[in-house]
Amino acid sequence: VQLVESGGGSVQAGGSLRLSCVASGFSFDGVRDGYGYTIAWFRQAPGKGREGVSCIHLSGGSTTYLDAVKGRFTISSDNAKNTVYLQMNSLKPEDTAVYRCAAGTLCGMGTEEYWGQGTQVTVSS
Repeated sequence: VQLVESGGGSVQAGGSLRLSCVASGFSFDGVRDGYGYTIAWFRQAPGKGREGVSCIHLSGGSTTYLDAVKGRFTISSDNAKNTVYLQMNSLKPEDTAVYRCAAGTLCGMGTEEYWGQGTQVTVSS
């Protein structure tokens, strides 16, 4: 299984970026241990712990968001392309972090087994 992120960069506050996570080695419609797969986005800022930003269940389409990004970020999937997107609007300096996607089976339960290498997002004020 391989996950590859792209789309990071440097923007000014209020700007937008769209991150992509392309997955290979498993089917978005597959099942593991009786559960469908999930793709979650995590971020880690310098000197801070990792936090879950958003998650999507690939077969049902249900989504979750960190309170700090609700209304600004949107997660979506294109199962035909094995790709999950994170549209980030109204970016704030506090969104600056390395963003990584990860594949698991249950959102918010720490089931992620496969991780991408990360993409840097920098938001300047």
